[in-house]
Amino acid sequence: MVLTASTMLALGAGAPSFVLPDTSGNTVRLEDFKGAAGLLVMFLCNHCPYVKHVQKELTALGHAYMAKGIAMVAISSNDADAYPDDSFVRMGEEARRAGYPFPYLYDKTQEVARAYHAACTPDFFLFNRDLELVYRGQLDDARPGKPVPVTGRDLRRALDALLAGHPISPEQKPSMGCNIKWLPGNAPIYFAGG
Repeated sequence: MVLTASTMLALGAGAPSFVLPDTSGNTVRLEDFKGAAGLLVMFLCNHCPYVKHVQKELTALGHAYMAKGIAMVAISSNDADAYPDDSFVRMGEEARRAGYPFPYLYDKTQEVARAYHAACTPDFFLFNRDLELVYRGQLDDARPGKPVPVTGRDLRRALDALLAGHPISPEQKPSMGCNIKWLPGNAPIYFAGG
């Protein structure tokens, strides 16, 4: 496990397009979310202790904010050959076990992770209704082994501000977690680890 911070993609960046399979056998496209009040794209994986630590809050966020018009998707981009716990079949099992109300997508080629400049799991990207990036950063200050409760405070503040039409502070803390497990030779320039 390599502790990695998110790259903090520039605010205002447009949401990169994607066409990915979900664990229910559907094909999910960025265009499917046009008209939503916002779109939260989360890079997760099954085995990461940082994701496991916040998993209940992610499910709660999905139920709370999807009901308010926020679209949400989770994407796993890890090398499943090297990390079989992150295989597509295991993703489906994990989504059902965790009760994810949002689609869990598989980015086998890692092209989507590279387009989003995703670096860690979990990594969060919140876009407005025009699919412009308004928040990228941490869920909250909770980490495994740290005596801080998981509340989703930072991300919930951004979601609430977006829904209320209020500005979101550009002072945003990077997410921290396990590095994305890149395919051999596939680590992007913005992330030199692997």
